[in-house]
Amino acid sequence: MPVLPWPFGGGGKKEEAKKEPPTLEPPALEPPALDLPLKFPQTDLPPEALIAVAFVLGGATAIATGTVYKRFFKRIPNSEWITPDILARRRWIKGTVTSVGDADNFRLYHTPGIGWRWPFKFRRVPTASRDLRSQTIHIRIAGVDAPEGAHFGRPAQPFADEALEWLRSQVGGKQIYCRLLRRDQYNRVVAIPLLPPRFLPSALVSGQPLALAMLRAGWVQVYEQAGAEYGPWGKEEFLRLQSEAQAARRGIWVKGTNFESPAEYKRRYARGGSDADMDAEIPLEPEKEEKPGVLRRLVRWAIGSK
Repeated sequence: MPVLPWPFGGGGKKEEAKKEPPTLEPPALEPPALDLPLKFPQTDLPPEALIAVAFVLGGATAIATGTVYKRFFKRIPNSEWITPDILARRRWIKGTVTSVGDADNFRLYHTPGIGWRWPFKFRRVPTASRDLRSQTIHIRIAGVDAPEGAHFGRPAQPFADEALEWLRSQVGGKQIYCRLLRRDQYNRVVAIPLLPPRFLPSALVSGQPLALAMLRAGWVQVYEQAGAEYGPWGKEEFLRLQSEAQAARRGIWVKGTNFESPAEYKRRYARGGSDADMDAEIPLEPEKEEKPGVLRRLVRWAIGSK
């Protein structure tokens, strides 16, 4: 016969007896605090010497920072800012071509340091003529002479327009490197420009010398007047490339070698103005009027002005 549980709570003691006692966790032990004294490097120098060392180190840091800024980050606004020291060191600079004159000179907007191109672009090259005034360097390509354009009432030489268009197609609006050599009699800076590389960035690979490319294409002649500069290639290489273009009848040599040189052309005409053509640059793009932004238009609307 089965045993029935007592209905009045007699079995509660057995259930309580079955419950496990609560477990007690040991208290967390904190690591003992280490009472170690702070030790500073000891020196036998007097305070005056320490102050002098700190002053020398600070001055050296300031000089080094200024030198790096001037060499790699300070922008040269125009030719007047190019010092004799820069020319003596034949310094390389990079910039963007904003306009061209005849086919042997152009205007360069100096773009030092970083921030001019994506993906780190936070500086921009102006495009309006009023913003570029006195902000470009007038570069004269070393070692070559291009057909003269129509200036000061004189007619243009044959192929002057074609040579100009070729130069614009090669460097117009592009970033190039120039090695500054000297000033000429018209305060232009004679330089060795390098064309942009075809594939890799110009910071990694040097491009082709612009003067040699123009000689090879047949759009210029070798400049043989006093003070001519030919860079590391020498006059012989310039003359060799000119002879190749003449033999192949390229550019200005399409009708043969009986072509009047720009120097001979200048001697035929009385000079009514400077051959530097300082104001004859052709802008790469027509100047566009900048439209006001949304915020500016809202302000104008609020105050009732146009």
